[in-house]
Amino acid sequence: MLNLDANIDLDVKKFFRWWGGELLHLLPDHLKQILDQQQGQLVLRPYPTLFSLSYEQGDACEDLGEFSRDADGIEQIKSLLLSDNRFENVNLVFRLTGLDAVSKEFSFPLAAAENLQQVLAYELDRFTPFNKDQVYFAIKLLEKNKQTGLVRLILVLSPRDKIDALIEELNPLTIRPSLIDYDSVINDRESNPSYYNLLPEDHREKKVEWQNYIHGSLTALFFILLAVFLVLPLWLENQAVSKLREDIAVIEKEATVVDQLQSEIDSTIAQTKQLITKKQQSPSVVTLLNSLSALIKDDTWLNYLKYSDGQIQIQGQSPAASALIAILEGSDLFANARFVSPVTQDRMTGLERFQLTVDVKSRSSD
Repeated sequence: MLNLDANIDLDVKKFFRWWGGELLHLLPDHLKQILDQQQGQLVLRPYPTLFSLSYEQGDACEDLGEFSRDADGIEQIKSLLLSDNRFENVNLVFRLTGLDAVSKEFSFPLAAAENLQQVLAYELDRFTPFNKDQVYFAIKLLEKNKQTGLVRLILVLSPRDKIDALIEELNPLTIRPSLIDYDSVINDRESNPSYYNLLPEDHREKKVEWQNYIHGSLTALFFILLAVFLVLPLWLENQAVSKLREDIAVIEKEATVVDQLQSEIDSTIAQTKQLITKKQQSPSVVTLLNSLSALIKDDTWLNYLKYSDGQIQIQGQSPAASALIAILEGSDLFANARFVSPVTQDRMTGLERFQLTVDVKSRSSD
């Protein structure tokens, strides 16, 4: 089942490396040779009494034989390399066995991922029986997990004296090693450019600058042409779309005027309907005045009347103001009659002064 909570760690550099590799596979072989001067790799495995040599190119692996671990064996390897044109521009890899190297997996907090080399160099004597001056070590990164906050890696190390002796022993060969790794820890430079390497820095081959410039220029030219091939149709289509948008803008401007007029008409119709509905729901003022005249007796007279928002406010004097509440409540037109101020006695007339409010019932509530 799809896990929507899974951590997604987007590595942009890794994506472009993969994309570039896939594009290179589409090129003819002679262009691949121009873009990648080094084809395949020679893998030399040292054993106590012999060397095992093989040639790897892509998924193919050719066993070149076993050679005695002495001056004669090294001379045989040298003659073999000189006799075959395939080995002119290959990488030479020393692949150590379990006799010369060890590995161990570790987990560290994710915060240490930026300087793992320094952290391990400082803590090497705590994690292993060696200190940093006794061994060459390298790191193969396995995983960065933001959910757990951990980074997983494999530490590969080999005694310095063994690697230094091996380099010195194979010094008579015509090519220098470009990489030293361990056969128990896979190191695929094609699929994982961030490979590990036990070869000391001072023994690593310095590439010729003009070769780097040519290689980089051809690669850049390839991607520029590819970008033009991909972008040009989009640019032409964008120009056509822009022209259509200009034509549509003229039509939309006219349509906007029509829409505004239609909106004003619709708004006027809606307001008119609301007024008509409200008018139909409320009794007319004449009806209200006639009803009040019929309900209020002649001994009660009014000096103020206001009708607004479905309510009538009246002020006046009456011999029995409290009786007005029941009279108004008994009508079919009025409801919720109430005094809005205390009833007081007029000393001159002896009548009760009142101020009350009553709600007018809408016709829909009948």
